Amino acid sequence: MFRFKVVPNGIFIDENGTIRMIKEGFKVDNPEHVKAVEQLISKEVEKVEFEDENKRNDQSDLQLQLAQTKFKLGMEYTKQNRNDEALKELDDAILLDPDNFTIRKQRWYIRFPEKFGTEIDFDWQKGQLKNEKEEEEKRRNQGLVCGPDGCFISN
Repeated sequence: MFRFKVVPNGIFIDENGTIRMIKEGFKVDNPEHVKAVEQLISKEVEKVEFEDENKRNDQSDLQLQLAQTKFKLGMEYTKQNRNDEALKELDDAILLDPDNFTIRKQRWYIRFPEKFGTEIDFDWQKGQLKNEKEEEEKRRNQGLVCGPDGCFISN
């Protein structure tokens, strides 16, 4: 209806108020996501769980909590116009939670405010995400494991 391509959280709640699906980063043009909603509407399935949710569950709760704490601290620094300190916290947060698009977007907003004017440059964001993911994959392929304390060569 609003021509959104990505919804931050796709949540399907049935007529009884039971949550049948939660999908972070729900994409309205992703066939798997659309099919899941269609199956829920037609009652072919009772619940939908996506594989990537299980991957996130494998991360330690402490690591995700630390990422959120660093994100919140970064946002507080941003409010105080302390952008260098904000970026340090947000860069650390994304290393702890690399699939968190909100953290990535806040980093971009600080580094490239011109891309977030009255019209948001979504094509630029897609390219930026692709570039960052490629760089992260390159580091992994080189055996580097990166976190807030720096990058280390894995065993």
